[in-house]
Amino acid sequence: MISRFQYITQEIEGESHDQLAEWACEGGVDWVQLRMKDKSYNECLEIAVKTEAICRKYHAKFIINDHVKLAKSIRADGVHLGKSDMSPKEARDVLGNNFIIGGTANTFEDIEKLAAAQVDYIGLGPFRFTATKQNLSPVLGIKGYELIIKKCIDAGITIPIIAIGGIKVEDVKTLMNTGIYGIAVSSAINLSEHKMETVKRFRNKIKFETEKKLKNG
Repeated sequence: MISRFQYITQEIEGESHDQLAEWACEGGVDWVQLRMKDKSYNECLEIAVKTEAICRKYHAKFIINDHVKLAKSIRADGVHLGKSDMSPKEARDVLGNNFIIGGTANTFEDIEKLAAAQVDYIGLGPFRFTATKQNLSPVLGIKGYELIIKKCIDAGITIPIIAIGGIKVEDVKTLMNTGIYGIAVSSAINLSEHKMETVKRFRNKIKFETEKKLKNG
């Protein structure tokens, strides 16, 4: 099951990835993506083992960004692949069918390619500018999401699409109304002074909008 509320760690001075993950999980997150940048394999391994332990403690899905072989070695639940990372097909060959594989998209053409590669979910963004990611793709905004989701519906693409990139709590209703499956959040939680409270606000808002959408068909 692909979560409708996905949390992503990031590099923050003075706060470890596993501590960030624990705050998020205490707030009710059930899906953690570990995003590590510019670290050696051994450093990544140490961080991943600690963060995975937190996820297992709270029964949250544990996804590793980029590092396919690391995800396999520690038996994470899956990987998320950026546009310049290993291809989904190569990752599937390495991981097999029991791992979740997600991919990043910025255009409908990206989504078509990922759908053809049979990924399990797609992170579509960025919604707005975010300093979390280097080499940021063009910002989509609400109009961009509406256009791309319509094209997906017309093409019969049903893979869960997750909005990502600078999303705030007040954006949830409008984004969910575009037809996306869910939302991924990083900085809005990680940079918050009250992380668990921010997580709860996101979680409750996404749950409310999801239930409303499902009720209305």
